[in-house]
Amino acid sequence: MTRQYFGTDGIRGTVGQPPITPDFVLRLAHAVGRVLRRSEERPTVLIGKDTRISGYMLEAALESGFNSAGVDVILLGPLPTPGVAYLTRAQRASLGVVISASHNPYPDNGIKFFSAQGTKLPDAWEQEVEAELERPPVWADSATLGKTRRLDDAAGRYIEFCKSTFAHDLTLRGLKIVVDAAHGAAYHIAPKVFHELGADVIAIGCAPDGLNINHEVGATHPEALVRAVRANQADFGIGLDGDADRLQVVDAAGRLYNGDELLYLMAADRLARDEHVPGVVGTLMTNMAVEQALLRRGVKFVRAKVGDRYVLEELQRQRWLLGGEGSGHLLALDRHTTGDGLVSALQVLQTCVRSQKTLAQLLADVPLFPQVLLNVRLNPGQDWKANEVLTRTTREVQADLGNDGRVLVRASGTEPLLRVMVEARDADQARHCAQRLADAARAA
Repeated sequence: MTRQYFGTDGIRGTVGQPPITPDFVLRLAHAVGRVLRRSEERPTVLIGKDTRISGYMLEAALESGFNSAGVDVILLGPLPTPGVAYLTRAQRASLGVVISASHNPYPDNGIKFFSAQGTKLPDAWEQEVEAELERPPVWADSATLGKTRRLDDAAGRYIEFCKSTFAHDLTLRGLKIVVDAAHGAAYHIAPKVFHELGADVIAIGCAPDGLNINHEVGATHPEALVRAVRANQADFGIGLDGDADRLQVVDAAGRLYNGDELLYLMAADRLARDEHVPGVVGTLMTNMAVEQALLRRGVKFVRAKVGDRYVLEELQRQRWLLGGEGSGHLLALDRHTTGDGLVSALQVLQTCVRSQKTLAQLLADVPLFPQVLLNVRLNPGQDWKANEVLTRTTREVQADLGNDGRVLVRASGTEPLLRVMVEARDADQARHCAQRLADAARAA
């Protein structure tokens, strides 16, 4: 069964256009409530949100929908997505709900869900909800309507959780850190986490007005963070996105480190402490240099489809702990059940503090391979997999690259485009090979 509303990370779109309208969101919450009631007589759900102005409207619609199905609601207010996941588990709630469009601009918003264990829910659950949406509502009578209350100290509880993931024998004292919360859900949380662990904190992107989330700040626009680190002569810059589940890090020289490098660093730190790291999960886009560096150290590497939910599924299948993607979604399952930008940042800082080395020193032996990505527009109905010229050229290019590069050709999930990616030690070779493949793709 294909999903009509759910994408790779919940339901997302432009506010005021289906499905991100108050009437649909009310129906969605009612349908989710009906699904929950099949296994639990009186479910409780937590609702958190980021700082978009539309969050007020969607929060009210969700609350009404859940209450109308006989489900109790606890409102958390603005809180990072991983904070909602943590509190869902800590409060023994039935479900966690996040109102956020993550790194998207403010006109967008979305709804995503976490299980009682604080994990993303499987496709089968989403299909069950979509099937319930096709049925007429069954309104609870007055005696069985759900109730709503607010958890006033939600932010404080999550701050303490984040701090608990940092080694108790270490401190951030003596470090100057710029923290960029993208005017998003961590605006009132991220600076406190680092300050309470001893750092001198300079906050940027921490003044939301409902309309400025992710606007020229945060993990998706790290230029502001780089400038602030240099201007303040800081030791580190921590960049989060609008819902604080992804991370970018800047060092004192203003050099930006992406999720691939940080994932390797987390694994290397554990190996340095003689912890067993059986394997790491990346994605189809993870830089080959990271894969080779891990293999040299005896750590297996497996690629999942792009998207943190698929990384998590592969980690669970392999029974490993570490995974992530270049965008900065990083998973350390012995620290949290989901990707958490703050927890990941603390793991990176912990590594630097413990080793007394800079990020550049720690990653000196892992120079990333140049990646070239080209988009080729497809004609309506075009079957690119049947293109014999592309198939032959792909084999030839991979043979030319050998063990020093790789090819990835895949269709976009959102646009009529074929994405051609070539990775090689030599940038000129990567560009040449990518162009050969793009020309072959157009030959159909």
